[in-house]
Amino acid sequence: MNSGAILGFTIRACDELEADVVKAVMVIEVVGKSTTQVINKLRGIPQLEKLHTTNGAWDLVTDIRASSLSEFDQVLREVRIIDGVLNSETSILLSSV
Repeated sequence: MNSGAILGFTIRACDELEADVVKAVMVIEVVGKSTTQVINKLRGIPQLEKLHTTNGAWDLVTDIRASSLSEFDQVLREVRIIDGVLNSETSILLSSV
């Protein structure tokens, strides 16, 4: 029966199962009025799990999830070469407390 009551579902795995995954948060500063253009490019990078607009010195915040440090490094390069990205800062998430 398709009543539309369930719109979706997900599972949450124990963090221990994701020991080899590199997770990070990146903040991005955008040049002028190029935010929409930058967002469209960022949406094409599959390792960027979530993307948020924000206020203050940084314009965007994204959650990164990569399978290795090499893949993580590649994601950082991809983001930094996007036209309209002026600056970025990334923090790797080491452990949940």
